[in-house]
Amino acid sequence: MELRQLRYFVAAAEELHFTRAAARLGIAQPALSQQIRRLEAALGVELFSRTRRQVTLTPAGRAFLAEARGTLEQARRAARIARRTAAGELGPLTIGFVGSATDALLPRALPTLRVRHPELKLVLRELTSAEQIDALARGGIDLGLLRPPSPLPPGLRTRLVAREPLVCALPADHPLTRHERLTATDLHGQPFVLFPRREGPWLYDLITAYCRGADGTLPTVVQEAVMMQTITALVAAGTGISLVPASQQAISREGLTYRPLADPPLTDLSAAWPSTGHNPARDAVLNALTGTVNRGP
Repeated sequence: MELRQLRYFVAAAEELHFTRAAARLGIAQPALSQQIRRLEAALGVELFSRTRRQVTLTPAGRAFLAEARGTLEQARRAARIARRTAAGELGPLTIGFVGSATDALLPRALPTLRVRHPELKLVLRELTSAEQIDALARGGIDLGLLRPPSPLPPGLRTRLVAREPLVCALPADHPLTRHERLTATDLHGQPFVLFPRREGPWLYDLITAYCRGADGTLPTVVQEAVMMQTITALVAAGTGISLVPASQQAISREGLTYRPLADPPLTDLSAAWPSTGHNPARDAVLNALTGTVNRGP
């Protein structure tokens, strides 16, 4: 049994006239009659009662008509789903992201995605950059928004979505808030709140290199925390100071203030994905992220 035969049968059943049905289908009437006979032979039942004057459906034909229509509609739906999935409009996509991506990038990109691809199912997982690298290698996520290492691990591709300076996060009553701009010398000897180096050695090294004293002394880390929200909460509580991406300033917190740095180090936020395999939904998200960056704030 073929879908073509079902289409021919439905047309003939609706017209109850083989010549009109053939014209509707754009085929010759003998070809239609032949396919109907083959369908009846395959089913082992007569679908039509034929006389010289009229064609009617048999009881088996009437029962078969409803099912044939349902099968054809299901086939059309399957074709639509396949085309929309290939266009990146359907399907699940798991995205890992560092906490700072929620400050500006994701709030701008997600509404665009909902409008363009309302049936795209996004699963969001907050992970450190190191956790995302591991999850991408294992297939645990499809796309990562992370602070990329250099060099990049093999098997991954990246696209820059944002580049921003680091700023200094300070308790609101800290003496350094009297400065409009801070230098590395100003930060020397200050207690720091930082994430563990294993969670993002490339960003950790960028921060500590900037704060390194003239004698090579590294900043004193008095408290470690993994997530950026926790780091800024600890800073607001007076535990110490920290250097964070400038986009973090979008999140206000009582007791917390920021100051720009002189000659600040720049940190990249990149999208990362496996270099093998094709995922149209991932491509749709990448395009939305790129469009968000190009539009600016």
